[in-house]
Amino acid sequence: MAAAAAALAATVCAMWAFRGLPGGTVLFWLTSFPLFAAGLGFGLGSVVMGTVLAAVLLALVGGSVPLLVFLLLFGLPVPLLLAAALRSGGPGLPLALLGLWPVSVLLGAALFLADDGGVEPAMRRAVEIALARLGLPAQEMLVAELVRVKAAAIGFWAGIALLANAAGAERFLARRGLLPIPRMPWSAVRLPGWYLPLPAIAAGFFLAAPEDGDAVALSALLLLLVPFFLQGCAGVHARLRGRRGATAMLAGFYLLMLLFLQIMGPGLVGLGLYDQIRRRPAPRNS
Repeated sequence: MAAAAAALAATVCAMWAFRGLPGGTVLFWLTSFPLFAAGLGFGLGSVVMGTVLAAVLLALVGGSVPLLVFLLLFGLPVPLLLAAALRSGGPGLPLALLGLWPVSVLLGAALFLADDGGVEPAMRRAVEIALARLGLPAQEMLVAELVRVKAAAIGFWAGIALLANAAGAERFLARRGLLPIPRMPWSAVRLPGWYLPLPAIAAGFFLAAPEDGDAVALSALLLLLVPFFLQGCAGVHARLRGRRGATAMLAGFYLLMLLFLQIMGPGLVGLGLYDQIRRRPAPRNS
């Protein structure tokens, strides 16, 4: 029953967005919430079955494009993240997967589209269509900059949505006494030690890439930095824990982050790197 309910709810959220109905954007990013709730409350088998049922329903009522988008953004990552969390007993490995999964999708897309010129022409077409729908002129400089970071932006917001829905589902179940496992120590998260060199390797590929063909390398680098950004956010939570007015300060922090993401983003990545390096080595199973 939990799997069926999660599948129906996820399908409604996804199709509401694909049909262009009011509030579709918000519901689209909530698609993974019922799947996380089913997995956290009733086990990994429930989320796997719910994902399969949702994929079947989307294939029947939406077609191949909604099915592919669902699988890449929600259907495959959710069981993978839950399996990693249950295996490691902490949020460190799932946080690393929030960087590795979109990078693997990006590289897979680059290989699949290699005969058509790679990812960049496809991104360029998507950006030009989006600008046309907004009634904005498709200036070459603007299009070129958006193409370079569009894949990273999609992966970033997908990672934020997955993490927020996982934490929200966990809290929802815990408040109702339906969470059979201890709550994850989100504010004390630490990435596995093997993850630290990966952004440096991606930075090397980015520096070696030609200037007019570095979109994949740049997006991969930015995506691999997302877990450190999230770890920086967790570090802010940890430092404000127990302080008077912590809730108001966190609200102000997230408001500033939304308004000045380009400034605060690198700072949070730096904080995440600092917390990663200064702590003792993580346990092997994290």
